[in-house]
Amino acid sequence: MERAARGIAVTNSDTRLCAAIDLPAALGLLTRLPVRVDGEKATTRGAAAAWAYPLAGMVIGLKQAVTLALLLWLGVPAAISAALVLALAVVLTGAMHEDGLADSADGLWGGWDKARRLAIMKDSHIGSYGVIALSLALLLRWLGLVAIAGIGGFALVLIVIAGLSRASMVGVMATLPHAREGGLSRSVGRPAARTTWLAIGLGAGAAVITGYLALIFVAAAAAAICAMIAKAKIGGQTGDILGAVQQLTEVALLITVATMLA
Repeated sequence: MERAARGIAVTNSDTRLCAAIDLPAALGLLTRLPVRVDGEKATTRGAAAAWAYPLAGMVIGLKQAVTLALLLWLGVPAAISAALVLALAVVLTGAMHEDGLADSADGLWGGWDKARRLAIMKDSHIGSYGVIALSLALLLRWLGLVAIAGIGGFALVLIVIAGLSRASMVGVMATLPHAREGGLSRSVGRPAARTTWLAIGLGAGAAVITGYLALIFVAAAAAAICAMIAKAKIGGQTGDILGAVQQLTEVALLITVATMLA
């Protein structure tokens, strides 16, 4: 995984649908959980391991749900509990997706052509568009969590949201070409159709089983809108775009659940 993070091209030669390394690889890429990952096997799998991204998301959602339940049981007010759970999500992912959202907002709206937009997205500094996008996303996620904290069975919906938002990433990975020659997204590669459908099936399956069928359509719409914007602005996707897809899909799902509860 380290070679991929440095943007070094790797050969994704393992074409099996599933492998034992896939979930650890997904957790190692998308979270900061202390998971041991065989780097050589993980890079050999590349995008073939993307089917496990929703499972990695569900692990994060489960940790959020358990933490929220514990805080509420201890008598911590819902608003404060929601803020702490949101902070936990940021820590668990190392703010990876939040960083992608901020970079995408800066680049897509701060540049006047593809080359400039990609250059801005690669810049480690954050601009006004990024600050505004990140602030609004965090506010909306917090408000959504506050609303969810007031219902029973919130554990299930948090797990579904976390899984679907990662499945959306896989859908965009497969749909859009790479926008730049290097970077994490190109190193990982593009998932095959069967890998993509398995990821979508896992995310959607969790929604169906738990009775949150409507969230499938919301996630699909949010991912499609993000993909269309990225295609129009830079002609494809990058790791930052995928992070933005996860964040905006999560926001859309939280708003949907909060609206259903209102």
